[in-house]
Formats: sequence, structure tokens, C-alpha cells
Amino acid sequence: LVDQRFCPRIVEGELRYNMVGDALIGIIHKKPKEGGISAVGGTGSVYTYYGPTEKKFASLTKNFATIDLPKVMPALGLGDEPIPLWWTSDFINSSPPGTAAKDEKWIV
Repeated sequence: LVDQRFCPRIVEGELRYNMVGDALIGIIHKKPKEGGISAVGGTGSVYTYYGPTEKKFASLTKNFATIDLPKVMPALGLGDEPIPLWWTSDFINSSPPGTAAKDEKWIV
């Protein structure tokens, strides 16, 4: 059982960061079809692909790479293990609509 708060901005989609080790190799914006909250493939959701240096997500990318990423393995109780070779992290915007991109808060 996972107890996770509902993020109403899920209707705007989520970002999937595709990682190889500690390197971001691409970003996918997964937006649910109109009226939905799930962006799982096959549900009519729309996927938009971005490169790892997409300016639209520069603040999130910088904070994730420099502040959050070093804490991932220790938070999982695996501080002595290397980061996985190939993995992803999904983000949902939890900021109030209209928040400047540099000030946005994202939930993993």
C-alpha cells in the first residue's frame, strides 16, 4: 500500500526523466487524454518528447541532478550501492497554477 497525496495538476500530465546512471538522456511529457488522470500508454494520452537540456524544465532538471539525485540511493537504504544503469523518475507539478517555472515544486 502506498499512501500518496493526490496532485490535482496530474490532469496537465507528468514528466518522465529517462536516466542512464546519473545522466539524463531524455524527458517525456505524458499528458492524459481530456478528462482523464492516467497517462498510461493505450489510454489516449499524448506523449511529447524533449531532449535532456530542454529549457522549459531547466530548473527542475538542475535541482534534480544537483540536489535530489545524490540522495536517491541513501533514501532507499542503498547508500553503498551505485545508482541503477537504466532507470526513470516521474514528476507531477504540485505548484499553484501560474507559478514561475523557476519556483515550481514537483512531486516524485
